[in-house]
Order: sequence, then structure tokens, then C-alpha cells
Amino acid sequence: MTDQASKNMKCGLEKAPHRSLLYALGLTKEEIDRPFVGIVNAASEVVPGHLHLDAIASAVKSGVRMAGGTPLEFPAIAVCDGLAMNHEGMRFSLPSREFIADSIEIMARAHAFDALVFIPNCDKCVPGMLMAMLRLNLPSILISGGPMLPGNLAPGVRGDLITVFEAVGKAGAGQITEKELQKMEERACPGCGACAGMFTANSMNCLGEALGVALPGNGTIPAVSAGRIRLAKTAGMKVMDLLRDNIRPRDIVTRNSIANAVAVDMALGCSTNTVLHLPAVFAEANLDIGLELFDEVSRKSPNLCKLSPAGKHFMVDLDNAGGIPAVMAELDKLGLIDGDCMTVTGHTVAQNLKDLDARILDEDVIHPHEKAWSKEGGIAILRGSLAPLGAVVKQSAVAPEMMRRQVVARVFDSEQDAMDAILGGRIKANDAVVIRYEGPKGGPGMREMLSATAAITGMGLGRDVALLTDGRFSGGTNGAAIGHISPEAADGGIIALVQDGDIISIDIPGRKLDLMVDEAELARRREKLDIISKECPYPVLRRYARQVGSAGTGARYKDQNS
Repeated sequence: MTDQASKNMKCGLEKAPHRSLLYALGLTKEEIDRPFVGIVNAASEVVPGHLHLDAIASAVKSGVRMAGGTPLEFPAIAVCDGLAMNHEGMRFSLPSREFIADSIEIMARAHAFDALVFIPNCDKCVPGMLMAMLRLNLPSILISGGPMLPGNLAPGVRGDLITVFEAVGKAGAGQITEKELQKMEERACPGCGACAGMFTANSMNCLGEALGVALPGNGTIPAVSAGRIRLAKTAGMKVMDLLRDNIRPRDIVTRNSIANAVAVDMALGCSTNTVLHLPAVFAEANLDIGLELFDEVSRKSPNLCKLSPAGKHFMVDLDNAGGIPAVMAELDKLGLIDGDCMTVTGHTVAQNLKDLDARILDEDVIHPHEKAWSKEGGIAILRGSLAPLGAVVKQSAVAPEMMRRQVVARVFDSEQDAMDAILGGRIKANDAVVIRYEGPKGGPGMREMLSATAAITGMGLGRDVALLTDGRFSGGTNGAAIGHISPEAADGGIIALVQDGDIISIDIPGRKLDLMVDEAELARRREKLDIISKECPYPVLRRYARQVGSAGTGARYKDQNS
């Protein structure tokens, strides 16, 4: 076993006061002598995905003790994006990622832990913990809380949170009654866990597994399953193996394992937020991963799954179909998986897939590569005059009619103004709802636009209306939703120059996003441009706006690696 970092805090004559404080915790001498394993628990009575994490933490601690370590638990915050959606709270969601990483670093370094187990589940908590994991580079493992089961809305009819968001649009269009909406909202989310589809939280938990920093099953075993508890106990035991063998996160997260994860991202049709989070995570290991990698892998990695919101299946169906190992085994047939990459099991990817006998168990949920939904992956990176530094779209969730389209700009300087227009029936077929000044700096906080996209879909306009923004979208977003447009309006990006009536050309297969306005006219507009600077009464967001960089590089702090 490696030298214990905790010895610096508990060994030697001069550390008698420290040991006195450890005894005050109720620890025995035997427990003090063992390696200290920090259990980072994001349990919360606010976040449905985190409601049960105390049970996961208890199982992890049992595993650590069984393997000869001393677990010491400390908390982490987490924002529920669903609850924060479409009001001021959403401004705090993306910034929470940086605060989660920073607060974990503070606790881990101040208390000299030998190893760490990270227990997140929801959207920004997973990447925030992964950032801390790579920054600290202590022997570590990620064990998520697992996905929620879908709700039973009626006999033979299942749904999830996105069903309810889209039902708001249907209610606004008079297609369902408020009583029907109320029944749906009571049944769509049946209990604890990360929302039941391939949204951001489940996307990131699956990619943690594909990267090798979480055990097989981490992304898909349901939150309420006894298998999740067993997985948590195993994670507690495995972290002690990692400590003994001195296997650290940066031994696991390499350029090759990143390519594995991005290939899985494309095969699953993950949230566009993965393109925001993964570069920020990898930067903590001094790995500069740009948007080019996502597009390069997307062009050769087929889309094998259409889970909610893109299709009828949910995370539990993916688990029953073989989970992430089955997806990786199928991609391996195409040479898209590097089997030599190390994982937290202590074995390589190839050995894990062999040990698990990984294969597709339900071809309706995971298509064989010969019958892929498309030859390209679920996410596309667009560039052009409107997005010189890039924009992101979940192409697997875009209707065929919107893959290539010229649309008419309807411009709004905030999400709420756009929502009023959508629900007020002022958006028509062939419009492009352009929402700007919602980027990382301009928001500040880069709010998700799920309410807007869900309302468009719910009102029956999903096949005829695009939504373009320098903000971002929930992993539950469906339709021609193009986000992360960079540079953002607050930085003087071209999106700040768009006017009502402008024609915007969308060409997703060609990876193009162009504003059909000539250079001379754009120059005239720029001379008159008065960049909107939103008054922000919150000190935490003012500090964030000063520090945050472009969405094109992961919306991480500008001085992150300086």
C-alpha cells in the first residue's frame, strides 16, 4: 500500500492534539491507524436524485470497513435542475459545478485523506465531483445514486419529467386539461433517482463508467434496486484496492479512455451538456480536449440508442438490455474502443467486457451497429458565421424536417421573454426562437432552456421551429435545439447582432450554422451595438461572470490552469 497521506495529520509526537480530535469523533485507535477514506456524499432532502444517497453512503462505508479502511463522510451541495428550471434559480446551477469541485478540494486537502469515494447523482454534481477527482488525483472511485424508474401514467403508458414539461405546452395549446396535467405530474416521477431518461445526470454517470472511473453498472442500475446497494459496497472495497495498488484517476483518464467515453456518448445520444462538462473535467488533468474531438468521434461512431427524450425507452430498459458494457462491446466491433485502458476494477476495459460477457440483450433498446439509428453519433458540433467558435445540437433528437432548414429569426434577450411569446402563440412554423444574453457570462450562469423547448414540442411545433441560444439545454431537450453558440452575446458574438426577420441557415449534416446577412450590414450593426449588461444582485454570480470562460472550452474559469 502507498504511504498514507493521513499520516501527516495523525502520526508523531506533535500530532497528539490531532489524535485527540480524532478520538472526539468516536474513532478507536485501530480506526485511526487505518487509511482514511473520504466519503463525499451529496445527499439532500431537496433533490429527488439525491434523496437516497445516505443509503448509498452507508453501503460504501461498509465496503471500506470490510476492506480495512476508515470511512469519514463529508457533504457536497447539489442543485436539482428540474426544480431550478425557468426561474432565477437556474442561474446558480452551472456555477455550482465549480463550487462543488472547489469545496471538495478544500475538505480533502485540509484533512489529508488517503483516498476518496464520490457519491453524486444529478446534473452538475457529477462533473463537479469528477473535476475534483482529477484535480486531487488521490485513489478514487465514483458511485452514483442511479436512475429513477419511469412513471406509469396509464396502463401501458410510461413517462418521465420531460413528459410533464411537454404537457405544459399541450395544456397551453388546449390539447389536454389542467386536471389531466395534474394527474400526470403526480405520476411521472415515482421516486428517488436521477430523472429516468438519458438526460444530463444519467449521461454523465454513464460516461463515468465508460471512462473507467466508476464500476460497470454505475450508469444504469436503478436507484431503488438492491443491485445499487451491492454496487456501492463493492465501490467501497475497490477504493481500498486502488489505494493499495496506487492506481489514481490520472492513470485511468487518458486521451484513449476519453475517446472511449466520447464514442459511448455518441452511441447513447447523450445530453449536449456532456460537451460542456467533459472538457472542464479533462482540463483538471491538463488534457486539452476541444469540440473537435466530439465532432471527429461523432462522424464515425453510430447512434445505437434512442432513450427518452429522443425515443420511447428509459434507463431501466438500457440496464436490462446489457447497459454500458453492451454498448461498449458493440462499439468495440467497429474498433472504436481501446480495450487496453485501465479502470477502477483494476482490470482493463477488454478484461471487464470479457468477464461480464458483455453483449446486447435487447436489440430494440440497443441497436446492433448494422442497424444503427444513424451512422453518426447523437451530438453534432456546428460552426459558421453565427457560431465561429462552435455550437452544439443533439442531432439524434432532431426531426428530419429540421436537419436542413432556413428559418426566420425571432429574437429575445431573455428566456422569459421567449416563453411569453411561445405560450402566447406568437411563434409560428419556420421561426427560429433566438434567445441570447443567456451564456455563462451574460446570464450570468448559462441557464437551461428546457421549458422553452418543451413548450415548443408540446404545442406541436417541434418539427417546424428551431431554438438557438448562447445558453444551454437540458439533457431532456427534444427538437432542433442548438445551444452553446460561441462567442456569446455578452462577449460581442455574432448572435448579439441578429435581428427579427433575419434568415438563419441550419445544416446539421453539413455541420453549418450561418446568419444570412452580409458582412457590410453586420459591420453597420456592430457600430451601433450596445451590449446588454444585466444587473445582477447576487455577489456569487457577479464573481462567476468575471471568472468564467467560453462555453466552447467548457465554461470553466479562465485561470483554472494558470
